[in-house]
Amino acid sequence: MSAEVHVLTAGYADDRVASTVVLVIDGDVRIVVDPGMVSSRAAILDPLRARGVDPDEVTDVVLSHHHPDHTLNAALFLNARVHDFQAIYQDDLWTDSDGEGRLVAPSVRLMETPGHTAQDVSTAIETADGLVICTHLWWSAEGPLEDPFSDDPLVLAASRERILDLDPVLIVPGHGPAFVPDATTPS
Repeated sequence: MSAEVHVLTAGYADDRVASTVVLVIDGDVRIVVDPGMVSSRAAILDPLRARGVDPDEVTDVVLSHHHPDHTLNAALFLNARVHDFQAIYQDDLWTDSDGEGRLVAPSVRLMETPGHTAQDVSTAIETADGLVICTHLWWSAEGPLEDPFSDDPLVLAASRERILDLDPVLIVPGHGPAFVPDATTPS
């Protein structure tokens, strides 16, 4: 099996901030990654509906970390289980679950990748074209080389290397358009 990856909105971080929001379709599973701050909720909902997915059909939401710019709109998906580094949440149920290696769908797993925060997870998606990684280890294709919010640049570098060692065909960063990693990708 393999999943489909669709960037619903490419984020940015300058005088305003928006999260890159991603839809992953894997069989009957519909996953939204990082439904955070955007210019309007329509920036998430319109492209989602254009893909034929109603918000109530979203089965899972993945939060790369707990900054509001990546979590603000999680409640748009009333029926979804919410995943982070430590648990799965749905309604009033909190189920402890280690983020490392957690399968969200047959072709989608989480990886603990501290760096931007100590609680970061990246979403690894097997597609027909190869591995796609949604992560906040990079804000955009350009980096930044030094994450201004990272408490430990060495941990960030190690997590970036871990991702690059997987030879992903595409990286979907926290605040920019997806990019193909190459020798110039900051590590």
